[in-house]
Amino acid sequence: MGISAPIAITGLGCLSGAGMSLPESMENMFRKQRYPHPPRRFSTDHPVSYPVLELRDEFKLPLDHQETVYARTSQLALAAALEALADAGWTAENLRGKRVGVCIGTTVGCSLNCDDFYRAFKDAGGDPDMGIIQRFLRSNPAAVIARQLKLDGPKQTVVNACSSGTEAIGIGASWLRAGACDIVIAGGADELARVTYAGFSSLMISDTEPCKPFDVERKGLNLGEGAGILILESEAVRKNKARGYLLGYGSASDAYHLTAPHPDGTGLKRALSEAFSVAAVTPEMISFINAHGTGTPDNDRVECRVLNEVLPGIPFLSTKGYTGHTLGAAGGIEAVFTVACLQREELPASIGFSTVDPELSATPVIKNTRISGDIALSESLAFGGNNGVLIFSKGDA
Repeated sequence: MGISAPIAITGLGCLSGAGMSLPESMENMFRKQRYPHPPRRFSTDHPVSYPVLELRDEFKLPLDHQETVYARTSQLALAAALEALADAGWTAENLRGKRVGVCIGTTVGCSLNCDDFYRAFKDAGGDPDMGIIQRFLRSNPAAVIARQLKLDGPKQTVVNACSSGTEAIGIGASWLRAGACDIVIAGGADELARVTYAGFSSLMISDTEPCKPFDVERKGLNLGEGAGILILESEAVRKNKARGYLLGYGSASDAYHLTAPHPDGTGLKRALSEAFSVAAVTPEMISFINAHGTGTPDNDRVECRVLNEVLPGIPFLSTKGYTGHTLGAAGGIEAVFTVACLQREELPASIGFSTVDPELSATPVIKNTRISGDIALSESLAFGGNNGVLIFSKGDA
């Protein structure tokens, strides 16, 4: 794949267990604050209670009866998109006449995670209230944003496990490079649901304590929820300074296992190679890495092996200690954090890490760390062997 022109990022928005907005998230991470707790929005009869990182507060959207109009994933996506658009200086009104695309990654948001419906189906003799189904059919995350903002550009929802948000940003950038859009709203969103919580419990990869990415005592992940959105703009319409630039995107699969990465990280290496080629940068030019860093034994082992081989000695961190693993939203949220840290020229401590694992031969940053250089990388490793990589540079001075 050939070299591509940088894509301007003019707006950022996110909400997660780390904070209800990007400024609040950054403040909490640099204060080394995190808020794991047992699930509050649902309960299960599982004998073990695993901590999660839910939103600490509720958010209000400009919708009537929002809880019945759209599913929570779509509400999260819309909230982050509105924050990002405001950050970029756009309103729904001044987007009129622009070719605006929407590309959103999700996993939970594509599923009918409505236990109430299934229970009613069983208890009501197969004749439950169909309102839940109607809400689900209205709740395609990309379509919700396009509908609420009255956008008529391309829209796509990407479902590619935990790399969905990363893939959505890469696909959205390709629309701009192809001349199909003036602006793209891109990122990821996912809610925390009972079905997801129970599913990860059954996989036995959830930690009973706050997660510890890359630590020798790591035992698994904590689930989270949220959304992370970037506003990508063509130079033809851009009026404001860029908060950052998207230089490159790479995607590859290793097709090794349903849930485990290839032991040699072959898919991640190919995704990195493709992203470097598109961005026309070398590994030595990377100032830091926002790693996938789930806290599971397999993921962290394989990811560290690849970092040691391809990007040795470059500072890295996992922000999942603050947000939990937000699944389809993770790539979007971590892309937002990567651009924001480039702007700030500083990384927060990789929370949860205290003891080196001699098998990994690399350690994340353990305190707030100043960075030099203008280029950073965010990577996602997903179930099914999917791997996505984004390379960003610092924005306008």
